[in-house]
Amino acid sequence: MESSSPQVRDYILIEDLAADDRPREKAMRNGIRSLSKAELIAIIFGNGMKGKSVLTMSQELLANNQGRLSNIARKSIKEIIRDNPGIGPAKAVALAAAIELGIRCQSEMPDDKVRIVGSQTVYQYMRGQLQRLNHEEFWVLVLSRSNHIVDSICISQGGTSATVVDPKLLFKKVVDQGDKASSIILVHNHPSGNLRPSADDDRLTKRLSECGKLLDIPVLDHLIITPESYFSYADESRL
Repeated sequence: MESSSPQVRDYILIEDLAADDRPREKAMRNGIRSLSKAELIAIIFGNGMKGKSVLTMSQELLANNQGRLSNIARKSIKEIIRDNPGIGPAKAVALAAAIELGIRCQSEMPDDKVRIVGSQTVYQYMRGQLQRLNHEEFWVLVLSRSNHIVDSICISQGGTSATVVDPKLLFKKVVDQGDKASSIILVHNHPSGNLRPSADDDRLTKRLSECGKLLDIPVLDHLIITPESYFSYADESRL
């Protein structure tokens, strides 16, 4: 009877790395926060490919995205597969799932602990939700009299360059908050990276501001968030 030869793998597992280079063991020893971005991605991927370790694959993915997780987060699953040889559907979906879990975890942070003290606070609160998107979304933050966030509401979603906002729908959702709604802040994103508001942005801001005055629910600001920064109507004295 012929003896079966040992199976030869055409990829490299994390277990194949030297003990000090294994992300799982390093996380157990020093905590998950001790891991680099590449090591965290390597844990998600699990294995590499023929001639390339999973850590090298993770490092190349980061290098292809200027070392920024936010750039990876803005890519679709199909784009990740297309632009990174060796990353197939299973790895790309696992990576997208991990990123989405992080975003949802952030979104579950209690709103009533966040007090708006300026445009920077709004930016920090909304950037995780909007910076990674490749389509436009329009949100409204509902504030209490003490400027604590009562609710954050997605009013509409659109294409890569525009989204449609119905003022009646927006203010109905705000008024539904009852006495808790004292003022609002408008927020939307520009996936193109263009920081400057368009003529349509200006017209919409003016219209919503006028509606807010009639309802005694003032519009305090309107932020435009891009992948790198933000624009504030209030900071530019354009509200």
